[in-house]
Amino acid sequence: MQIDDLLVRVKPKEKVGLSRLLFLLGYAADPGFRPEDVAGVEDDDLFAALGESLARHCERALERGPLNGYVHVEEAMRTVRGRIRVGDQMTRRPGLLLPLEVAFDEYTVDISENRILRAAVRLMMHVPRLPATILIRLAHLDSKLDGVSSMHYGAPLPSWTESRLNDRYVPALRLSEIILRNMSAEAGLGQRMVASFVVNMATVFEDFVATALKEALDLYPGLTEWQYEAFMDEAEKGFRGGDRVRMFVDVVHSVRGRPAIVFDAKYKAAATGGTYPNADHYQMLAYCTALDVPRAWLVYAGRGAARVRRVRNTEISVVEFPLDLSQEPQELLDRVRELSRRAYRGGFNLDAAVDA
Repeated sequence: MQIDDLLVRVKPKEKVGLSRLLFLLGYAADPGFRPEDVAGVEDDDLFAALGESLARHCERALERGPLNGYVHVEEAMRTVRGRIRVGDQMTRRPGLLLPLEVAFDEYTVDISENRILRAAVRLMMHVPRLPATILIRLAHLDSKLDGVSSMHYGAPLPSWTESRLNDRYVPALRLSEIILRNMSAEAGLGQRMVASFVVNMATVFEDFVATALKEALDLYPGLTEWQYEAFMDEAEKGFRGGDRVRMFVDVVHSVRGRPAIVFDAKYKAAATGGTYPNADHYQMLAYCTALDVPRAWLVYAGRGAARVRRVRNTEISVVEFPLDLSQEPQELLDRVRELSRRAYRGGFNLDAAVDA
């Protein structure tokens, strides 16, 4: 958060750089998010880095001018254009000939892609004490998008679909959406300018792990589900179903309709001795018992090797699997694929679960 000259920066526990954070955010929203979309972002000044990256991507997107596309328009006009919406005409203006309720497709610059870019550029321009060189570049980009309607802060982002026509826009669009979803810049008390870029790292990590795991497990037979709903207790006669102990497991991979592999992502720091909270293992024990699965995988944000903890007097084991967020994006995705491979194979061979 920046308030005039005061900059307050709270960094993630794993010292995740800005480019890595943007990658995690982007991949969680879109598994096809490319690491090069956020490559080269510096960490010294958060807002200057965001501004520089946004300006660079938007300049590449708009170097041949803004895209145009067809937009469906419905409005009242005094002349016929497109087709007359007879039902709306009779409902809204019974007995009147003018104005006419018409619908038509207009070829315009005011399309979803340009609206997203302009909203992100204008939001970034409100950040206090942004370097003048970046502000000039952003202002130039804003002028290139003349004719594109403004979006109100907090409004739902318009949808768009990646295609051959907007391929050059994609990196700028993905970064713009991240900025619009996580950043704010406005006048605070006493007309002080306040800017913030805030994310919940626990949510970011959990969403990334769930998305990357689902993509990796698509290579194997079965179905992968997020926030899998289950019950810890048996249904009792005479009691309503809402009285049961409900559980939502981060990721469950089922084979032939039955849960086979259980994952749970935790963004927590290990204790001095490298151990994690006991409560996490109790939770995994409950998942395994209720779902009748012999092994659960606890995915932590951190460094180190996988470790198996066998639960006494049971056939259940819990595997601690660290995921180093300081790795390059491709290495990070490779590590998740390795996790999926070990988990699938480790369902039948415990040694495979910790095989480095």
